[in-house]
Parts: sequence; structure tokens; C-alpha cells
Amino acid sequence: MKVLVAGATGVIGRQLVPLLKAVGHEAVTLSRSPGADVVVDALDREATARAVRKVAPDAVVHLLTAIPKVIDPRKIGEQFALTNRLRTEGTRNLIEAAPGARFISQGLAYAYAPAPGLADEDAPLWREAPKAYAPVVAALEELERRTVAAGGLVLRFGHLTGPGSVYDKDGSTTQAVLAGKLPIVGDGGSVMSFTHAHDAATAVVAALDRDVTGALNVVDDTPVTFAEWLPAYADRLGAPKPKRVPAFLARLAVGPFGVAYMTRLRGADNCRARLRLNWRPRHASFFGDAA
Repeated sequence: MKVLVAGATGVIGRQLVPLLKAVGHEAVTLSRSPGADVVVDALDREATARAVRKVAPDAVVHLLTAIPKVIDPRKIGEQFALTNRLRTEGTRNLIEAAPGARFISQGLAYAYAPAPGLADEDAPLWREAPKAYAPVVAALEELERRTVAAGGLVLRFGHLTGPGSVYDKDGSTTQAVLAGKLPIVGDGGSVMSFTHAHDAATAVVAALDRDVTGALNVVDDTPVTFAEWLPAYADRLGAPKPKRVPAFLARLAVGPFGVAYMTRLRGADNCRARLRLNWRPRHASFFGDAA
């Protein structure tokens, strides 16, 4: 199968491309950066159509984002503006350029509306999110709508871990923990569902061979609250014990979205992905591999 990987230089793409080749697929990389097989700006509708039609892929994997290495929650709207366009205009352009191709898109498994328990794929996304985050959710909803309308599949990934992620040794989150600059805000009640980049890649490969549409949560088996995760991670790194900061004080520093990120996120259930893709995460939790 000829698979066009849009966003091949990202955290998932760097794991996916060699895996596709290892299992016998022909991987064609697309990026606006030099070095890709297809160098094009996916926001350029006509150029994307010409380039993708020349490739004539059997499948398109849409992993395009433009997320900065260090995220400032007070500027989340500004920092995600380009990613929002890639999820809306970019999705449209890729689908139009490859009619009939199997289409798989990268979504998020931590954009569900806050509620008790783990979210399955039928749970609503967070339409009433803090104002700065609302455009991100709206863009995700458009990406999902377009993907499903094209008969495709959205893989909702959790907080990405692994090489090149914010949790890598040089990643922004790891560095913040090492410096003692990441506190537990309020009750630290956000439930964190993680996805190792390699597990994301294996889910994509599994999805290529199955006629599954809609959306699936591709996350680890062991969701954990922020208040449980952060001290354990700090201990593993040999970092200072995290401080605790009341939510009202944290709001002054990181804004409403920053507080919500640490206190209100809902974790995700991966049962449907395990069943429909016959997929299992090798990294069953943030701290360990599957048995």
C-alpha cells in the first residue's frame, strides 16, 4: 500500500515512517520542510492537490500540526492558531487531493468535556472549554467531521510521550519538573491518559488494514491523576518535590486554561481501539511497558 504521511517529521511521524516500511508499505513523506518526499504547504489548496494527486496514494495519514516546543497556557489561542488551520483547511485540502484514499487523522483524547469516569468515544468534546481553548476544540471537531464524512478514521491520541515529546529528556515538561517549576494546582484532579509515539504508530498501521470509521481513543491502559503522576515523575527524575499552588493563585500565572489543564481534564478509555483494531499499547502506562 502506498501511504502518504503528512507531518512525517513530527513525534508520531518519526516512529511511523520506518514502521510502515518494515511491514511492507511504501511510505511517502509530506512536509513543508526540505527533505520530505513531497515538499508542500498543506494550506496551499492548489499546490497540495497537484502534489498529492501526482503521488496517487492508497492511504493518507494526517499528522500535521505546528505545536511549539514550549507551550504558554496564557497564549494557547495564539500558539495553536496555525495548528487549528492545519486541522481545518489542511484536512480539507488533503481529502480533496486524494479522493477515494483511506484517510486517517490525528485527534486528541484529552479534549473531552469534564465529567466523572473515563470517556469513551461517544462522550462529547469540551465545547464549553475556557475561551482560549475553544478554537482548538472547534478545529478538532471540524477535522473529525471532515474525516468521518470521507469514510475515514480519527485516532484520538493522549498526551504524547517518547522521543521528541515534551516528556523526552530534553522536553519542556521534563525540564520544568527538573527545575521544580511545575506545581500541583488545586486538587490536581485532571486525569492523564498518555500515548507513547510508538504505540500511536502501531495503531495507525493497524488501522490501515481495517475498514473502521469514526473515532477511537488510542491511549495507555493506566490513566492517572495529575496529582498522582507529577510527584511520581519528579521522584523518578530525582527532581524537587512538586509544590502545591491554590487554583486562584495559579490562574494569575497561567490563566483559566492552564488551571483547567491541571484540574479538569478527563481521561479516556481505550477498549474500543483494542477491540476494533486488535491493538495493544506496548507502553501500558506512563511509567512502564505492558507485561
